[in-house]
Amino acid sequence: MTENEISKIVFETGLKIHKKLGAGLFEHVYEECLFYELTKSGLFIEKQKLLPIIYEDLRIENAFRLDIIIENKVILEIKTVDYISSNHKAQLLTYLKMTNCKLGMLLNFQSDVFKNGVTRMANHL
Repeated sequence: MTENEISKIVFETGLKIHKKLGAGLFEHVYEECLFYELTKSGLFIEKQKLLPIIYEDLRIENAFRLDIIIENKVILEIKTVDYISSNHKAQLLTYLKMTNCKLGMLLNFQSDVFKNGVTRMANHL
């Protein structure tokens, strides 16, 4: 399955959750709902995956944590904030570079309209 096909499933799933729950809950609630729904799709999904960073000869265990990674291709970063900042985008771009994944999605469930809270970011896609 391609990154774009996965992102379509993620968007539709996020929209379903947002319609049912609305805005205003904690990030982990949306993350759990996404994980639950996406696992029903048959995709390989990991949540709260801890990854190391290697700096020269130094290996730093658990240097960062991915909210959700799908098929080792698409990273989801879940937010419940008033707006997506440049820091949020930089965080996701760093995750993409560190994992060599090609597509990341910021999903801000705080947005009144779900599609306005979705940001796709590509890493050499």
